[in-house]
Amino acid sequence: MKEEVKGFAYHQTEKRYVALYRNGIWEEGGLTDDPNIVLNESACVLQYAQTCFEGLKAYRTKDGHIVCFRPDLNAKRLHDSCVRMMIPPLPDGMFEQAIKEVVSANRDWVPDHDSGGSLYLRPYVFGTNPVLGVKPATEFQFRVFGTPVGSYFAGGVRPLRIRITDFDRAAPHGTGHIKAGLNYAMSLYAISDAHANGYDENLYLDASTRTYIEETGGANVIFITEDRKLVTPKSDSILPSITRRSLLYVSEHYLGMRTEERRIRAEEMKDFAECGLCGTAAVISPVGSVDDHEKTYTFSSHQVIDRLRETLLAIQSGDIAAPEGWIMKVL
Repeated sequence: MKEEVKGFAYHQTEKRYVALYRNGIWEEGGLTDDPNIVLNESACVLQYAQTCFEGLKAYRTKDGHIVCFRPDLNAKRLHDSCVRMMIPPLPDGMFEQAIKEVVSANRDWVPDHDSGGSLYLRPYVFGTNPVLGVKPATEFQFRVFGTPVGSYFAGGVRPLRIRITDFDRAAPHGTGHIKAGLNYAMSLYAISDAHANGYDENLYLDASTRTYIEETGGANVIFITEDRKLVTPKSDSILPSITRRSLLYVSEHYLGMRTEERRIRAEEMKDFAECGLCGTAAVISPVGSVDDHEKTYTFSSHQVIDRLRETLLAIQSGDIAAPEGWIMKVL
């Protein structure tokens, strides 16, 4: 590792991957030293936000190998996002090949096994040709860069203070289920307001009834019952989290827990013993309290959340045997 990195921020590394879509086909991609992108002032991504992205991590194992966690699911989710955003999906194998090339070229930036850090990888696709009327682009770039990261939340892993927000994140039949940049842009005002008022995150309710729990601006939410059942919201307007999907499997097959995906009313939080936020960036972080206007839901315990985090990180970094197909060895 070239330098110690703390927190979740961009650090420029040596190489990134670029592939172009022109004349109806994706051209062969490759690595470049240049971190900058030159676009026309009327590029579709600038005018109409035609872009989607992914996030995954590369880890250094105890025996010195470098691996990635379930990149095939990221490739599938990017494909689904592209279809919804009128972006030509990548050719088979391009996503995984780009990940391997970027990790290999930036291997010296992958934090040591015991550091708790990782090389965060950001694949993204965007429309590049100029448009003025509202229509999809006809030319695109697919790019992947890597940056070393530590903990996503300031102060490291600690019980978070979050709130139920009056803002909406996504509407039924909208784009909440894909990883489009516009979804995150819509949350910027809300998260800035939350931070200004002493909160780590916003918890969004469903936009149609404002009754059921959805997710936060950057992570899915999970709950633990008194009898150690993992319960997570079910909704067509939340992002299908790879971390959440993995935690459901880990809790059942590694920790012997029961699991349930269902609609969860906000008022049910009083009945849960633990709460956590999960995602590629956050992994899984305990929630200490959720403010809901005039009342507060408090979660004094996070033993199961901690155990889930420890187990998932051990699988990702090779300390515990992973289910077949979960780990892609790069080096």
